[in-house]
Amino acid sequence: MRKRRLGIRKRWALGIFAELHDAKVREHRLDTLFWECTLRCNLACRHCGSDCRVDPGVADMPLADFLKVLDEEITPHVDPAEVLIIFSGGEVLVREDLEEAGREVTRRGYPWGMVTNGMALTEKRFRSLLDAGLRSISVSLDGFEPEHNYIRGNPLSYDRALRAIRMIVREPTLSYDVVTCVTGALIPQLEPFREMLIAEGVEHWRLFSIFPMGRAKEDPTLRLSDAQFRELLEFIRRTRREGRIDASYACEGFLGGYEAEVRDHFYECAAGVSVASVRVDGAISGCTSIRANFNQGNIYRDRFWEVWEQRFEPFRNREWARRGECADCRMFRYCLGGGMHLHDDDGSLLYCHYKRL
Repeated sequence: MRKRRLGIRKRWALGIFAELHDAKVREHRLDTLFWECTLRCNLACRHCGSDCRVDPGVADMPLADFLKVLDEEITPHVDPAEVLIIFSGGEVLVREDLEEAGREVTRRGYPWGMVTNGMALTEKRFRSLLDAGLRSISVSLDGFEPEHNYIRGNPLSYDRALRAIRMIVREPTLSYDVVTCVTGALIPQLEPFREMLIAEGVEHWRLFSIFPMGRAKEDPTLRLSDAQFRELLEFIRRTRREGRIDASYACEGFLGGYEAEVRDHFYECAAGVSVASVRVDGAISGCTSIRANFNQGNIYRDRFWEVWEQRFEPFRNREWARRGECADCRMFRYCLGGGMHLHDDDGSLLYCHYKRL
């Protein structure tokens, strides 16, 4: 398969997009806030970046602590209607007070969403979450039954995830996507899997490949070869052109000639620019996939808004990433060293999407 070239027009457009990103950095207007409300999980997935467990040894953050940050540190500085709060984990449905959390952030004017594996999403629970103001949801489905159950480590996980998806696609007011972790086993089945999703009424499908973090770091068989990675991008490109399902590659890395062909936009890492997270232990960071070495503060000892305004330098000035294989890369202007979650504790790049193409 021949490498897709990055043509002159696309380079020109990428240059303009880079300038727009610089403007976003200067403004750093918060529009998405992740609350990592638990590290407990009802599965033990082979690819889990957080290495979550039934009993992770880390207590859930009390809802009152998160609401205190909202009330005292965030709400005075933002229009709540323009900041999406996403509950993440772990598996958020293990929290019995999730509906209360939803009602409280809704009462404060914030839209909210959640990320789930679908295992515990019954019809009753789904309705109670909608009544609590649920506006968006992401559900994971990683292939047909054998592949999904293998990755998720539970023989019921496929049926439960599909049950959740069938409920979600029937809800016209809900924003959603089905998220698929693509492994080598799924590559030859991508087309029939797509047809199954379309038949189930799925309209929004986000695909990503595994990077070496958490449990996934210990299982190289889950990762795609370079040829398989290119095959995945070609599949997404074809699927988007067909227009029967809104398929996109996740916001993980710069994709060279595939930019704006497998996503609705050019690549950028919004972590620390427009996206922040409050981790389960109170740490303040960009998104929840980023290593703890990049934490910028903690709600239990720092003021969130002061941290947001005055720190986050590693997220907003990426010159530190211009080293190693990035040092003399011609794409650095557009890529800025890739997603923050792709960097190890010492800042070294673990995974370069562009060089795999």
